[in-house]
Amino acid sequence: MNMFLHAQTIPEIQVQQAADGKIAGKVTDSKTKLPVDFATVALINNADSQTVKVSQTDLQGNFKLESIAYGNYTLKISFVGYQPFAKDTLQITAEKREIDLGMVSLIPGKANVLQEVVVQAQRSTIQLGIDRKVFRVDQSLVSQGGSATDLLANVPTLSVDIDGNVSLRGTDNVRILIDGKPSAIGGGNIAQILQSLPASAIETIELITNPSSKYDAEGQSGIINIVLKKNKKLGLNGSVSVSAGSYNNYNAGTNLSFRDDKVNLYGNYNYRSGNRLGGGFNNTRFFSGNGLVDNTTESKRANLNNSFKIGGDYYINPKTTIGLSGNFNFRNNKNNEDLSYLYQNISDQNGSSFRTTDRSEEDTGYDLSLDFNRDFKRKGENLVANISFGQDKEDGMQNFNQNFFNPDGVPRDTVDRRINNNGEFSTSYNFQLDYTLPINEKQKLEVGFRSSIRNNDETQISDYYNQGSGTYIRDYNLTNDFQMEDMVHAFYTSYQNQLTDKFGFQLGLRAEQAYLNTIYQGVDASTLSLNSQEGKLDYFRIYPSIFFTRKLSDEQQLQLSYTRRVNRPRGWQVNPFKDISDPNNIRVGNPGLKPEDIHSFEFSYINYWKSIILTSSVYYRQVNDVVEGIRQRTTDNNAATITQFFNLSRSRATGFELISKADITKGFSLTGNANFFYNRFDGNEEFNIGSSNGFNWNANLTGNFQLPKNISAQFNVNYMAPRVGAQGRSREMYDINAGLRMDVLKNRAGSISLNARDIFNSRKWGQTTETFDFIQNSERRMQGRIFNLTFSYRFGEQDIGQRNREKNRDEQEPMGEEEF
Repeated sequence: MNMFLHAQTIPEIQVQQAADGKIAGKVTDSKTKLPVDFATVALINNADSQTVKVSQTDLQGNFKLESIAYGNYTLKISFVGYQPFAKDTLQITAEKREIDLGMVSLIPGKANVLQEVVVQAQRSTIQLGIDRKVFRVDQSLVSQGGSATDLLANVPTLSVDIDGNVSLRGTDNVRILIDGKPSAIGGGNIAQILQSLPASAIETIELITNPSSKYDAEGQSGIINIVLKKNKKLGLNGSVSVSAGSYNNYNAGTNLSFRDDKVNLYGNYNYRSGNRLGGGFNNTRFFSGNGLVDNTTESKRANLNNSFKIGGDYYINPKTTIGLSGNFNFRNNKNNEDLSYLYQNISDQNGSSFRTTDRSEEDTGYDLSLDFNRDFKRKGENLVANISFGQDKEDGMQNFNQNFFNPDGVPRDTVDRRINNNGEFSTSYNFQLDYTLPINEKQKLEVGFRSSIRNNDETQISDYYNQGSGTYIRDYNLTNDFQMEDMVHAFYTSYQNQLTDKFGFQLGLRAEQAYLNTIYQGVDASTLSLNSQEGKLDYFRIYPSIFFTRKLSDEQQLQLSYTRRVNRPRGWQVNPFKDISDPNNIRVGNPGLKPEDIHSFEFSYINYWKSIILTSSVYYRQVNDVVEGIRQRTTDNNAATITQFFNLSRSRATGFELISKADITKGFSLTGNANFFYNRFDGNEEFNIGSSNGFNWNANLTGNFQLPKNISAQFNVNYMAPRVGAQGRSREMYDINAGLRMDVLKNRAGSISLNARDIFNSRKWGQTTETFDFIQNSERRMQGRIFNLTFSYRFGEQDIGQRNREKNRDEQEPMGEEEF
């Protein structure tokens, strides 16, 4: 008997020591045959009923479990809205170490859609990968009732300045896409788009910090892709929401979708009425004569926005899909600003002045997109095509009125009044084709082509008030027309090879031919003759990318990568129009700018524990022909400065980034990130700029709580340390946000949310600029503390099935095991 027991014990020890088994498969919808991403896959040991492996399917529905000990197992797959799948006859042995389940089809469940929403709130808000990070932001409590700008400010690794410019890893030279494509809405001004787009219209934010050759080479620090909501639930579903906030901020939105075996139709409408109060100061001390120009500002920006998204997908067959969609945007902006100046030791200007500015803009834009997707018989072989077209038209008017006073407060006779009429019209075209060919199970080849064409025409007509005649006269110095043609034609190829189960690589090459053609037209004020200046930028570049990936285990992975990228001059950086919104701090573009040349290295590590997800990266980035805004004293006004963009020398940044999500206890999780980097900027003798360097960092922490009585809570903390620039240093900035939500009504169909952003009114942007001529200190704030109250209601055709559950119980299929 003892011998028998001993003989049984030896194989058991061997089972525990051997752990080289593998189980793989692809999860799809049983009706549409489309992949099911983010489904939960769990492997359970039949001997002790313990879960030994847990994973999620990727964006293509694929999963792979590795390092499995020999034994008998049950595989369970579950996802919201589907009946759980279970297979309990899986056996890993020395003779059969690998099991490929092929296509695993999930059957849509018959539970009502409102119950699904409850479960979805438990879904992970972060999906971390070596090549990208996907953040689910549709459940962000602190951003409800706000704009896309408010939402992005709370996403890990991102920061947003006071003007709405988004930074990734400490640089605002980042490529921002909407639904994977650049948008023509708002004239391509992404800051304007984000400030007018309600946060409730966004589903996920994708960050790609070191994109491969498959992606556009544009962007110094990577790509941010904003994915708008597109409901994919079966049946008829929808939701409505309304919110009201302090300072008369209001949002409203609705979305509706219908999907069956053949079509997926969707549409949403969002309304936003936003009011942003701002202010600040700008003090300039000139070294020559100890002159001082001190100004304070108070502003109000009122934005009225109506946006629509409508589209549909038609499933021609299980392998072929065609889709058509469109985004439409109608904006109306009214901005008011009051500027108060104090002049000291400034010749002919000692005293003070008061300037009022009224601006109004009307903007209409749309994007249309046609998509085609074809899967072939060979597993993984795929063809994707896209054609998109966008157009935007903007008309605006600016009224300036400035009065001057002597040091004793007595008004002077001189006044400065001006009316500027601005117009902008832009069109954009995008053609893209991507083909994926699996050579075998371990090798894959990708090729593609993309052509993007953007045309932009901006006009400014400026009239100033002549006190002598009492009429407005054309000012030809500020009346001009600027046309820009921006074209990029690219071809890429990428080769992947999984040399072993643990090690693989990817080599890519992207070739781009780029053109930037500009025409500046103005009238000579003395001769009234037409002046025309043309600018041409024509360059061809090769952008290689190299990725080496080492898998340490199912939970751990390493990656080393190198990519070459570009940051092309565009928009107001190349437009030579003078922005005289603040006549003592003028801004002007430079049509002669060259593109920045960027070389990026990154070493990443990712680890999945039971309750913690961690990804960390060490990176190095060198930028040649750095584009910087250089501030100098003007020659025709000794009280004013002018900022113009130039190519200087180079900068180098070395950094470490950490992102983690931890489930602390049941119902409480934390998501945080920290980015530390050392930046060195080489000087430029032509502009009397010396070399500078410094250590910079920023951090973000978000906490989620599940409280009793169907109440959930969230807080968010952001901090950005002072940063070194070419001519000075920015100041620190931080803010704290919090939100509460209660699910109400039958089946928790509704929810009421209350949030507070910038609770301590601390979000201020400050900077110190130093040159050999002057030192300038500035600070600006926008919006400040704001409260929002939001009500949301969800509905769906599947509700009917839930109400008739008892009556139709006998007709329903039996439910599977409880979801885990």
